[in-house]
Amino acid sequence: MLIIQPIKIFKNLKLTKMGRPHVLVVPYPEQGHVIPLMELSLCLVKQGIKVTFVNTKHNHERIMSAFPKGNNNNDDDDDDALLSQMNLVWIPDGFGSEEERKMPGKSSEAVLKAMPEKVEELIEAINNRSLSEEKLSCVLADQSIGWALGLAVKKGIRSAAFCPAAAAQLVLGLSIPKLIESEFIDKEGTPLQNQIIQLSPLMPAVSTENLVWVRAGSTAAQRHIFQLMVRNIESMQKTEWILCNSAYDLEPEAFSLAPKLTPIGPILSSNHNEINHSAGHFWSQDQECLKWLDQQSPCSVIYVAFGSITAFRPLQFQELCLGLESSNRPFLWVLQPDIKAGMQNPYPEGFEERVRNRGRMVGWAPQQKILSHSSVACFISHCGWNSTMESVSNGVPILCWPQFADQFLNRSYVCDVWKVGIGLERKGSDIVTKGEIRDKIEKLLSDENLKARAASLRQKVQLGTEQCGLSKSNLDRLIKWIKT
Repeated sequence: MLIIQPIKIFKNLKLTKMGRPHVLVVPYPEQGHVIPLMELSLCLVKQGIKVTFVNTKHNHERIMSAFPKGNNNNDDDDDDALLSQMNLVWIPDGFGSEEERKMPGKSSEAVLKAMPEKVEELIEAINNRSLSEEKLSCVLADQSIGWALGLAVKKGIRSAAFCPAAAAQLVLGLSIPKLIESEFIDKEGTPLQNQIIQLSPLMPAVSTENLVWVRAGSTAAQRHIFQLMVRNIESMQKTEWILCNSAYDLEPEAFSLAPKLTPIGPILSSNHNEINHSAGHFWSQDQECLKWLDQQSPCSVIYVAFGSITAFRPLQFQELCLGLESSNRPFLWVLQPDIKAGMQNPYPEGFEERVRNRGRMVGWAPQQKILSHSSVACFISHCGWNSTMESVSNGVPILCWPQFADQFLNRSYVCDVWKVGIGLERKGSDIVTKGEIRDKIEKLLSDENLKARAASLRQKVQLGTEQCGLSKSNLDRLIKWIKT
């Protein structure tokens, strides 16, 4: 029996025009993958393309709960109009309970085993009940779930892959057979010894112990993600487009190694979509923190955010608190609700009182708006690719603190290739100390050459997304292809 939620449509959905192309968008079910694909989907909707966006039930409910509710303000209604034209649907993720969902390796296992069948059922349901003009004309899927691209081939539907990470990360994944042949890793993806991999002199270097699947968490997660990446190599050969949320000027060497890889980024709402609210977030964004930023001096605020997954041990959390306090600078710190909910009395005694006049902690925030704000001086970041692109696009220097997956490769770009940031180093007991945090903040903010490089890189990236820029031209070509 088909157990797919009937298509849910936001308010004010306009009638579908006959003959309008229809794209099914399938992200990997994590926050950092959903957001850029949602932003790209809004670009397509703006060009008159019908989009059906697929989430797992759990993520769908979180997005709907976080979505800003209308307040009878005409400006907000206009902002919501674009989102109201997208069909948001959900499929089961295969978990029997919330506890099972949180078990190590289960998320990647669901992507590999449970989701493909449900997406195939959804494709059949849409095409069987639709008028010929409304049948799916394209599947746009996250490149990390190549099985979705395989389903498109099976159903005779055109396909396009989207890489939400660095081009270098995708090229590294496509190089897995060579890494095995050269004995960097075995056939299961396990490093044979700690070695440095650098595919080209101008590309970031990454050690085998920091390969994306090795840093995926549990042993089960490592195995499932490596299996996905191996399978995706074949899928990449069959799809008509491999799109990347990056810019050519950021990664020329990586794009030269994979000519089919097409830069269309950075995909940011500020570049492409005339809306007030970023789409696809799992938590409500605290818009009030922007008013707090308005009250701060130019280039004075340390912005701190570690994405949707990172969790610190209590000792490390307290060292971070004390490091920010000892910097004697104003700071805005994003502590997403799921992480903070698991802590009891997380702050050092008296910390909140001591920093209340210059520190602000929020649950989730409009990061793109924060990084474009004139009061922000630097960004303490986990180096997720979305955060890296948002920071680079605004010329904000980065203090790098990678945790897992591709974040170590991204740090290498920031610190070693682009040289627009510096890294935090772990000391004894694998801890980044308060002194290290304080000292690196001062070092970063006193380096005028680094800040000049960040400003220069910002200009290059922005030119690519403007009219006649390479990323913008590639996006226009994609839209034309979908419509033909």
